[in-house]
Amino acid sequence: MTDATYERGVQIRQEIFGKELTDAHLANADEFNSLIQDLVTRYCFGEVWGRELLSRKTRSMITIAMLAAQGRAPEIKMHVRGALANGVSKEEIGEVFLHAAIYAGVPAGVGGFRCASEVFAEAAGGAGGPS
Repeated sequence: MTDATYERGVQIRQEIFGKELTDAHLANADEFNSLIQDLVTRYCFGEVWGRELLSRKTRSMITIAMLAAQGRAPEIKMHVRGALANGVSKEEIGEVFLHAAIYAGVPAGVGGFRCASEVFAEAAGGAGGPS
């Protein structure tokens, strides 16, 4: 079911992750996983990312820090790409993962750096950096 919140969520996802990737995730949703795609689109992006008190840049930095703390590598990579699209610099991403290392543990920070290095290498057309 689509409504204004859902449509805003689709728009925000497209702006952060690109139209092609967002549309593919939504188009590939089947009867089973359409439930989570709807929840992510509607509540994560339409409701929370759509709020205006925090900038998307700030939300991106918070998100990659929390994902690093949880050790969620695939999501870290996706959100590092999104952070870059939201204006977070490579240097700021490094600072976020240093901060995560102090508050969430060195392995979390190392994992964040590893994931970000892979994203940066992909963007540059090369292999991932040291871990």
